[in-house]
Amino acid sequence: MQKRKLGNSHLEVSAIGLGCMGLSFGYGPATDKQEAISLIRTAVERGVTFFDTAEIYGPFTNEELVGEALAPFREQVVIATKFGFNADVGVSSLNSRPEHIKQVADASLKRLRTDHIDLFYQHRVDPDVPIEDVAGAVKELIQEGKVKHFGLSEASAKTIRRAHAVQPVTAVQSEYSLWTRGPEAEVLPTLEELGIGFVPFSPLGKGFLTGKISENTTFASSDIRNIIPRFTPEAMKANQALVDLLGQVAERKKATPAQIALAWLLAQKPWIVPIPGTTKLHRLQENIGAESVELSPDDLREIESAASKITVHGARYPEHLEKRTGL
Repeated sequence: MQKRKLGNSHLEVSAIGLGCMGLSFGYGPATDKQEAISLIRTAVERGVTFFDTAEIYGPFTNEELVGEALAPFREQVVIATKFGFNADVGVSSLNSRPEHIKQVADASLKRLRTDHIDLFYQHRVDPDVPIEDVAGAVKELIQEGKVKHFGLSEASAKTIRRAHAVQPVTAVQSEYSLWTRGPEAEVLPTLEELGIGFVPFSPLGKGFLTGKISENTTFASSDIRNIIPRFTPEAMKANQALVDLLGQVAERKKATPAQIALAWLLAQKPWIVPIPGTTKLHRLQENIGAESVELSPDDLREIESAASKITVHGARYPEHLEKRTGL
């Protein structure tokens, strides 16, 4: 697989990474452990070198899974994980105090079976802790060799600038896809100016852009999509127009809607690296295949023109989670 560099840093990763959250958390029951390990290791065999996890996923179980799966390949891969919550309480409790960040780093290193974290993101901006203090804590971890690179997730352009002034930010991770385009206004231009890479999570719209979800789809009780306004039957029916657009382009390109959605992201900037997640081997293969789908300038103009006429219905998070983003 082709490689990409995250901004001006020397962090080189596969053009498409693997978001590992769904193997343990978020989208219904956890995947069988051996199947999950097999999927992660197959990704490595297929050229994926960038793996994304977080202490909150599970909590803790996803880091343990990723650590065990990647232990034989540790020198070949880049592992990203995240801090920023009181993980024993859950996503209702932010905590980016410097002493907590250092505790999380030590605990994550053990679970990941490694002596360094390649990319350590603040999972969500904590309004109670100045971002300069957060960046300073990660800077110290970098000086100690426990962390190699600093990242932010769902942060505003202003916060990114403030953090970057204390400790250079290697990558920013936010939701970005054809149906979530908020980063285009301020975040992407800021990253380009500062030389920071961008890692879109949910690049397939939490599965919706694959074309395999309809207004009649029901989700497991533990699936986060049950509480996301964009996944009400009414919103899904209205948003089908975007999937239809991807399907039309896919047919012409002899690809799938998911591959077009990922190829579109890859075509936006050379420093963008999407991290689609999956629990299925055939979907992993499909996602990896997106890097060989070439979208011409005419294709991109056609997609842009058609997408600009489609209004996406429904918020991407319920209100209590939405207010944690873009701080």
